[in-house]
Amino acid sequence: MQCPSCHNEVEPAAFCSLCGAPLSAAAPDTPPSPAAYPPPAATSSGIEPNVAAAISYLFIPAIVFLLVEPYSKTPLVRFHSFQSIGLFVVSLVVNEVFKFFPYVSMMWTFQELISLGLFVVWLIAVIKAYQGQWFKLPIIGDFALKQAQS
Repeated sequence: MQCPSCHNEVEPAAFCSLCGAPLSAAAPDTPPSPAAYPPPAATSSGIEPNVAAAISYLFIPAIVFLLVEPYSKTPLVRFHSFQSIGLFVVSLVVNEVFKFFPYVSMMWTFQELISLGLFVVWLIAVIKAYQGQWFKLPIIGDFALKQAQS
């Protein structure tokens, strides 16, 4: 039997076991029973590794994840935690360098552009971490990868 909603082959029943859509024309307004949906997979750590990797870009959680098990043993979380710390250090250094040029208007514009670029890089890294990808930033990513593998 084919589900009219998701078009997957399913066993004959009142509701599709994959999407929960009603399979019979007799009860289209009846919501699927809770038994029609499989229970979510239980995790022992509480936070999925991809979510923890994305959260690590908030800096303080990066340090916590490097100290607390099971995150300290998960390579993806370790990599993104180290990369987050490296990106934070780079942004601090950039801001400190530009403090030496407070009244030069051209430097202020340049600083704003660099800050915007760092924010965009940070946002891309958060999205890639949430997707579970090993997105390596230049130089920082190599350092993070070495640290994550040790």
